[in-house]
Amino acid sequence: MRRYSQDDYALASPVFSRDAIAQTSTDAEGEQKREVFSLVALGTVAPLHTAEGAAPQLEVVVVFTDAVGTVAALRNAEGLAQQLDAHLRLLVPYEVPYALPLAKPPVPVEFLEGQIRNMAGKINLDVAAQVYLCRDKKRALDILMKPHSLVVIGGKKRWWPTSAQKLAQHLQKCGHNVIFAELR
Repeated sequence: MRRYSQDDYALASPVFSRDAIAQTSTDAEGEQKREVFSLVALGTVAPLHTAEGAAPQLEVVVVFTDAVGTVAALRNAEGLAQQLDAHLRLLVPYEVPYALPLAKPPVPVEFLEGQIRNMAGKINLDVAAQVYLCRDKKRALDILMKPHSLVVIGGKKRWWPTSAQKLAQHLQKCGHNVIFAELR
């Protein structure tokens, strides 16, 4: 996991724990501010090491774009995870507007959790799903994902770049292996 000196994030829910760093950032006027990067998770992530000294298990990461695109990506990732004997992880970076406190998104986290449970219930594999409250989706994913991750993103493909296509391009530029699950 890459860490940026400007970032500060804290655990918002005791359901899932992750190493967190606590640093302050400085804004344009030179004032120090604490930006909270919140984490809320559904379920638990299976341990990545099967035995001491063994290689970590492969993980297929699905990034939430929209409901229909994410279901398509989950179905695509399910077959891929079965073939590779990998874990399936769903990341939901939810952008909270700057007008609101980061810990109080405009949509209740419980509602988001219900939507994610419904989507994850449409496939047969176990899905480790996490909802992250953040200010910038791309920056959050840069921090959360391991280098060279296998990522599946779903969405419609158009001749002009959609937000899902832009996100896939960004993740490819960051060095991740991205599969775009195209909706027809």
